[in-house]
Amino acid sequence: MSSPDILSTVQFYVDRCACDLSLDENVIEILKSPQRELQVTLPIRMDDGRLRVFQGFRVQYNDALGPFKGGVRFHLSQNQDSVRALAALMTWKCSLHDLPLGGAKGGVICNPKDISKAEIECLSRRYIRALYSFIGPARDILAPDVNTNPQIMAWMMDEYSCLAGKTVFGIVTGKPMELGGSAGRSEATSLGGWYAIREATTYLDIELKGAKVAVQGYGNVGYNAARLANSFGCRVVAASDSKGGILAKEIES
Repeated sequence: MSSPDILSTVQFYVDRCACDLSLDENVIEILKSPQRELQVTLPIRMDDGRLRVFQGFRVQYNDALGPFKGGVRFHLSQNQDSVRALAALMTWKCSLHDLPLGGAKGGVICNPKDISKAEIECLSRRYIRALYSFIGPARDILAPDVNTNPQIMAWMMDEYSCLAGKTVFGIVTGKPMELGGSAGRSEATSLGGWYAIREATTYLDIELKGAKVAVQGYGNVGYNAARLANSFGCRVVAASDSKGGILAKEIES
């Protein structure tokens, strides 16, 4: 699904749910519009001495329930529309779970596989410097997402702390355990997905035990989803990532 389609789909379901809930039209207008959108330019000195400019985004959608909260993606497909849609979804997620948090999302247009670890660190720190005035534990809390991980969260936390002149653990979640991270964070998204699958198959009267599973994408979420499959009585028969896929025919058949 392209990024404009994601935004259009989100707005469609806002209208649909608003109708089902008989929401006031003024409330609907607020729910369809983010409170703040930031677009930043991130000049980075590459390992070979070249200066390369990246584009970054942060959409702070709604903080009616508490500080903004949401992940940061490093991906080539990121743009303002995709980040806006994901920030809206984060808002609904926090609200539905009755969390004292609002919704936000961030992203940088890049391919982490084509840049070095040192360049990724520079990009992560530059992103924080660009957003420093608009984020914080009581304002907007960042988290890992596609192509970002505990190491990147540690760099971001460190950069924010340097700017603040004190250690600020609460600026990010998903950081390493050594820096106050939470146990179970790495598999939390995958486990939540499995709980949703379990409830859906129960509702649809589909037998989950013995089901064959194909995993598309093998990053943190896909890897842990595959690892947890057996505990839900399923068998992984195929998996793929950006470089290709594999099928276990003897199991699949």
